[in-house]
Amino acid sequence: MSTPRILSAILLLFALPFVQTVEAAASPLAGAVQQLRHAVGVWEVTTTQYDDSGAVERVGCGTYRFDWVVPDRVLSGRSDMHEWKQSAGLLFYVSPTRSTIEMTSVGPDGQLWVMTGPAGSETRTTPPTPLADGRKMQMRFTRFGVTQNRFESRMEVSLDGGASWMPGNHQLFVRADDKSGDTGVGLRYRKRPQQYVPLT
Repeated sequence: MSTPRILSAILLLFALPFVQTVEAAASPLAGAVQQLRHAVGVWEVTTTQYDDSGAVERVGCGTYRFDWVVPDRVLSGRSDMHEWKQSAGLLFYVSPTRSTIEMTSVGPDGQLWVMTGPAGSETRTTPPTPLADGRKMQMRFTRFGVTQNRFESRMEVSLDGGASWMPGNHQLFVRADDKSGDTGVGLRYRKRPQQYVPLT
């Protein structure tokens, strides 16, 4: 084999793993894992709720906390809206078989909400849910304006099967410092450097 061919073969051996790594990092499932990793920790949250006309109904502040149940797969959380005296349990998870990222939420009323979206998307929707008046409501959640220590979330409501959407709420998440002084608690939420783990 000639020298140029030998050099080309050697370069290919080095380049191929790099290409595979770039493809894995850019895949929708890898993006879903990064969404979960980003959420780990404690967040101070300001929530603005809108009424049926789209006007601001009320604004409240609270805290959201997220921690791993299964690293890079399942994230548990708790929301506490102190001013409204409301709490809810949350669960985020990546489904490799369906290539989705999902979130569930259960509040004091016991209503389970399941929000599902494509793994590479920042938007998740609920299935149509029957209301007491006979209509069906669907919610759509979109995360945007994402930086390392801040992001926003928009929830919209549809009563016509997704043909039109009305504003439901807007949330601003700002990463909180651990002010408890408990090093153990702080370590619980600390993101450690980790390599991407293939989901398939």
